[in-house]
Amino acid sequence: MANGAQAMLRTLLNAGVEVCFTNPGTSEMHFVAALDTAPEMRAVLTLFEGVATGAADGYARMAGKPASTLLHLGCGLGNGLANLHNARKGKVPVVNIVGDHATYHTKYDAQLQSDIETAARNVSSWVRTSQSTQALCKDVVEAVTAAKGPPGQVATLILPADVSWGEGAEALPASPIAQPPLADDVVIERIAGVLKSRGKTAILLGGRALREPGLLAAARIAAQCGVKLYAEVFPTRFERGAGLPHAERIAYLAEMASVQLAGLENLILVDAKAPVSFFAYPGKKSYLVPEGCTVHELNSPAQDAVGSLQRLCQAIGAAQTAPVLQEAQRPGRPRGKLTAEKVCKAVGHLLPDNAIVVDEAQTSGTMLPMFTAGAPRHDVLALTGGAIGQGLPAAVGAAVACPDRPVLALVGDGSSMYTIQSLWTMAREKLNVVSVIFNNRSYGILNIELERVGAERAGPKAKSQLDLNGPGLDFVQLAQGMGVPATRAHTAEEFTAALERAFATPGPHLIEAVVPSVFSGLKLRVLPYLLRSLENLPQPVARALKRKVAP
Repeated sequence: MANGAQAMLRTLLNAGVEVCFTNPGTSEMHFVAALDTAPEMRAVLTLFEGVATGAADGYARMAGKPASTLLHLGCGLGNGLANLHNARKGKVPVVNIVGDHATYHTKYDAQLQSDIETAARNVSSWVRTSQSTQALCKDVVEAVTAAKGPPGQVATLILPADVSWGEGAEALPASPIAQPPLADDVVIERIAGVLKSRGKTAILLGGRALREPGLLAAARIAAQCGVKLYAEVFPTRFERGAGLPHAERIAYLAEMASVQLAGLENLILVDAKAPVSFFAYPGKKSYLVPEGCTVHELNSPAQDAVGSLQRLCQAIGAAQTAPVLQEAQRPGRPRGKLTAEKVCKAVGHLLPDNAIVVDEAQTSGTMLPMFTAGAPRHDVLALTGGAIGQGLPAAVGAAVACPDRPVLALVGDGSSMYTIQSLWTMAREKLNVVSVIFNNRSYGILNIELERVGAERAGPKAKSQLDLNGPGLDFVQLAQGMGVPATRAHTAEEFTAALERAFATPGPHLIEAVVPSVFSGLKLRVLPYLLRSLENLPQPVARALKRKVAP
């Protein structure tokens, strides 16, 4: 007879969950032992729970199905919450398995006892503590079903130790996959009428609408009706590059986003939310939809965004309209002293076909969309929830999901230190990940936020909280200490040569790009660097933006 853990693993496999990112402890030892009874389950050890949860997120984004995590009690779950927050915001399916004390042991309030369910509810749409070995596999099926959605979500199943080691469990088959409904006919007809009215209209795409089928349908509508295509600020997975329709990402800075959206009469949301400012700022709007603009939602999160978009395309007679596609083009090879802009230019110059770009470059990656728009087809995974420390773990998960695709992680120096342990897992699993760390010795984005929020009299003590220069971080030594070959680049020539070698050599690599801060000595009233980050920004718009951000 199988014990609970053995039957649980078989049930997970039956439901299509084939990878488990682990950081186990004592309560999870029967699950660990059961792994040898399930050779089809790939178990990937991580050195920190935030790596496990971020890797499960990156895996699901690329595999299109959930992985599981294995976390140790409430403390382990707590260490992984930030990247589960990112998964929740991105509607990514993740199945958390969190070990707990044996049911009869909880009354003693031992040192590691905690209220796991309360912690889990912050990031999980489905939470359950399994109460018996006999009920465990039914709970597993429901957890996986909930994670798959629609929409995708985080499901957390808490596994008491005695439920895990108990005998008499029986594996169960998967539940049928729910097919999401399409948008209502009334909604389709109403939005079709808006598109035919020829008012100044834009379509904001998010979620699954940013994959090729959704992009093509949206681009046909745009070509037929003369509307603008936008992508959400931080997309879960964005397919882009030569041969695909182009959608301009809404800017992170609210001042820039307001200029992008200025004058709109209608904004159609497809698997996206109406744009809001990332934070509140004194004297500035939080809701970024222009006054007088009507917002139309094509689909709810539980509905089929791509199918609804294709039906809308048919409703306006655009099914045979030729979409405008991005032409193939690459920037030249950068030269001279290395800057963040030249790193992005080198990426656009060398990005391999079918690459996966995990973008957590923060301020240093501002120019990346412009330089990679015409690169070979690639996927971009962004920081959906804004909780830093996602980039390196998500790259681990993406590489496990797609072993034949090159993965490039672009990460800021400060955010990389949240989950630097990811490098060890990359080395252990021999993953094809090139990690680029932008070392500008500061939390660059916070330097500009310090001024944007209106904080006054920021002196040396305040500014020291945003400075990473003493002592300096040596990412080459950190990477080598975890088994990842690494190099440091001070010039564009050094960086481009290192990136070229890394893409050509299997296994993990790290490049430390020593760059000046984008915002070094820069005031918000002068933002030429950021102005250039909006692709094809017309000069009148640029001038309007300069006026808007001036004091």
